[in-house]
Amino acid sequence: MLKSVDNPLLENRWDAQAVLGMSESELLLYRSNILGSDKRVTNYGGGNTSAKVMETDPLTGDQVEVLWVKGSGGDIGSIKMDGFATLYMDKLRALKSLYRGVAFEDEMVGYLPHCTFRLNPRAASIDTPLHAYVPRKHVDHVHADAIIAIAASKTSRALTQEIFGDRIGWLPWKRPGYELGLWLEEFCLENPEADGVVLESHGLFTWADTAKDCYDTTIDVINRATEWLHARTARVPAFGGPRHEALPAAERRAVAARLMPAIRGFVSGNQHMVGHFNDSPAVLDFVNAQDMEPLAALGTSCPDHFLRTKIRPLVVNFDPASGDLDTVLEGLPAQIEAYRKDYSAYYERCRHEDSPALRDPNAVVYLVPGVGMITFARDKATARISGEFYVNAINVMRGASAVGEYQGLPEQEAFDIEYWLLEEAKLQRMPKPRSLAGRVALVTGGAGGIGAATAERYLAEGACVMLADINADNLERAQASLVQRHGTDVVRSVVMDVTDEEAVARAFAETAVEFGGVDILVSNAGIASSAPVEETTLAMWNRNMDILGTGYFLVSREAFKLMRVQDMGGAIVFVASKNGLAASPNASAYCTAKAAEIHLARCLALEGAEAGIRVNVVNPDAVLRGSKIWEGEWLDQRATTYGTDKEGLEEMYRQRSMLKRSVLPEDIAEACYFFAADTSAKSTGNILNVDAGNVQAFTR
Repeated sequence: MLKSVDNPLLENRWDAQAVLGMSESELLLYRSNILGSDKRVTNYGGGNTSAKVMETDPLTGDQVEVLWVKGSGGDIGSIKMDGFATLYMDKLRALKSLYRGVAFEDEMVGYLPHCTFRLNPRAASIDTPLHAYVPRKHVDHVHADAIIAIAASKTSRALTQEIFGDRIGWLPWKRPGYELGLWLEEFCLENPEADGVVLESHGLFTWADTAKDCYDTTIDVINRATEWLHARTARVPAFGGPRHEALPAAERRAVAARLMPAIRGFVSGNQHMVGHFNDSPAVLDFVNAQDMEPLAALGTSCPDHFLRTKIRPLVVNFDPASGDLDTVLEGLPAQIEAYRKDYSAYYERCRHEDSPALRDPNAVVYLVPGVGMITFARDKATARISGEFYVNAINVMRGASAVGEYQGLPEQEAFDIEYWLLEEAKLQRMPKPRSLAGRVALVTGGAGGIGAATAERYLAEGACVMLADINADNLERAQASLVQRHGTDVVRSVVMDVTDEEAVARAFAETAVEFGGVDILVSNAGIASSAPVEETTLAMWNRNMDILGTGYFLVSREAFKLMRVQDMGGAIVFVASKNGLAASPNASAYCTAKAAEIHLARCLALEGAEAGIRVNVVNPDAVLRGSKIWEGEWLDQRATTYGTDKEGLEEMYRQRSMLKRSVLPEDIAEACYFFAADTSAKSTGNILNVDAGNVQAFTR
């Protein structure tokens, strides 16, 4: 259950020099960040920290006690100062007189804004009372795997006593909220010597009167639990011992590449979903184990886990020994439908009169024996984080089942959190998805000016992008630039020669593993050559046809295959050229290949229409800036053809256009965005010229 068998204990990362001169609120931030930097302490977005700090009241000038506590939806590992809610402690204490009992505890959240200090806009979370009423200056609440493994055992109370004695107490399961805050206060008053408490099926609360003592206590308690568990789990086969053997890494990815687009097609009915694949050792231990299926069926225990993973996963009927994936794919629709019916039945069994409507009944987590875990969510980060949460759940199940009997949260309790009206209100406040949210694009020639600009445009609208290019160095630079602005989750790259059939197939398989499938193909890989026809060699002719004709055919064919598996439609955009419509001197090979591209797009538009696959063409002209094809001989050749020098070529093209304007990569990217977005949902087989006006290239 531990991240590192060789060094299972947490490192105490408190740096006495780093904290010199820090205020109490700054110490809270420092403590929070170092706690959240290790996922063994708490998962992303999970847990919360607080400090009670004396501040100057802006109205009276008096010193008042203020609770600084992680705000709603924050993550302690990455939180900044503005991520904390601040509330008057005297007002929080005064709320007790308004409390009408457990049946009305949710209404207490509505009073929290009235306790705000300095008009802080950061919303306070439902856990605020849990921190406010602990009568100590500093409080940590974390979801350490080692602690939850104990908390999720049927004998968790006895185990807590055995491991910690009276130092750490135990409280039975209670949904986070106002009542639990009062429980914690009562425990502290009755047990003044205790350093914390284990919450059944939930996590750990620890406290102290200084930031350092609180941090030290948290780390020490987790390490004590870790040592105790490690000594016992080392002697017990994980999850009842192995049942299957893991496939080799390359085979695991190959299976995932076929499974993920098929699953994605089934689960994207309401919105496009993005996938994530995880075949880490912890995951493989679980999916290959004897007890995997019964443990998975019990569901997760910690509320933070199942809010992001649903109460239980779907186990895909795959036998790695037989490797019969075709049969699995044939049976997948029935498996997914059975899961939906089971989830809907769970909803009907547990719903209340005021429960929110049934949400997406599809699974979030898919466990594949011999292969790993697949997760799907509305964006890549959420899919990845959901997988991380289930890894936490796996670690908990490993520890709990090794030292006793693991128990998931009771079904009604799980439902009451999943469909909590306060959680529903939080979901309703989420911003409207961007126009390409959940879409996955593969862009060939992705390291060039047009390719990178198109990727930038798609990423800005919420898409995930796989950059494909033949030049590894340029590709690395383009990816790094995009990652800097959009984050690591949403950008991947693959070296690909569009004329290599196997390389093209590998690139699409890689995209399927990284993101779950493909919705958009931008076929943009290019080459240009210029010579009078009598000087055009066969090699030059074939090279143009190979890259601009055959290359566009190969990537489109692979896109069609994958899009048909998903059965979600798709958008293919060819970046052709004005030269495909208007002849140009000394460029017969290039112009002819570009004309072939355009006609290929028309043919594909006919074939793809019944599957909702739209195929359209963007025709640029004279895009010099950032374009790789203008960096070599083509630039010299075109300058010679038109009797100018390199510096004068862009001006010549500008003056040649009807609008007298330069065409930039961003202009082509905008056209590629139009053909990828739903604004062009009724357009296929079309050509959009982005050439500042060229009468010879008019399509009609």
